[in-house]
Amino acid sequence: MKILTAGNAKIVKGERFGFMTRGIHFAPATLSGHNVCAWASQGCAMACLNTSGHGQRKSVQDSRIAKTRAFFADKEGFLCKLVKEIESAVKSAKRKGLIPCFRLNLTSDLPWENIRCHDGQNVFEKFPDQIFYDYSKSYKRVERYLNGKMPKNYHLTFSRSESNDKHARLVLAMGGNVAVVFRNHLPSKWENRNVIDGDESDLRFKDPHGVVVGLVEKGDAKKDESGFVVNT
Repeated sequence: MKILTAGNAKIVKGERFGFMTRGIHFAPATLSGHNVCAWASQGCAMACLNTSGHGQRKSVQDSRIAKTRAFFADKEGFLCKLVKEIESAVKSAKRKGLIPCFRLNLTSDLPWENIRCHDGQNVFEKFPDQIFYDYSKSYKRVERYLNGKMPKNYHLTFSRSESNDKHARLVLAMGGNVAVVFRNHLPSKWENRNVIDGDESDLRFKDPHGVVVGLVEKGDAKKDESGFVVNT
């Protein structure tokens, strides 16, 4: 079972900018019997991109469920394999003349800073020279990141939903970035902050500080009526 994948078409766009991203697709929410999205809202769960692209295939869904169960059944074994795959990905990127980067929560929201290998180190500490990044709906995680209490090689973008507008505004006030899903097209401003095109690539660690990362709704999000998708 391979842990790291190339992600999706948006992830691949990063190669145009000189970066190669590899990440982990877990089965989101509680599809595997384990909750990997503790802060997910109803709108977020409905609009999840888990079934977009290749995710529509039963074989892909079965693989993600198996991978998630394997993580919870044997975290130490899973992490050992993950470390080897990261080492391999770093070598592969360098052969291609690209900078490697990693997004461990492609379809999950796990606190990787607290998940440790047998030697007591988390993945970020084991690879201090590599770039890691994620989106998260956890205000406390993003607050710690903005206060310098996360690994220096880990970048977090707060993910806005219909139930965390207050926290989204707090993150912006602290100078952090917030990802917001908009309907049909991106506005130039949201909450008096500049909106940048988050669909241009997935390289969130390249974004300027204090901006809104705008994403146009896709897939099932087009049917959203919860407020997860912001009308423009």
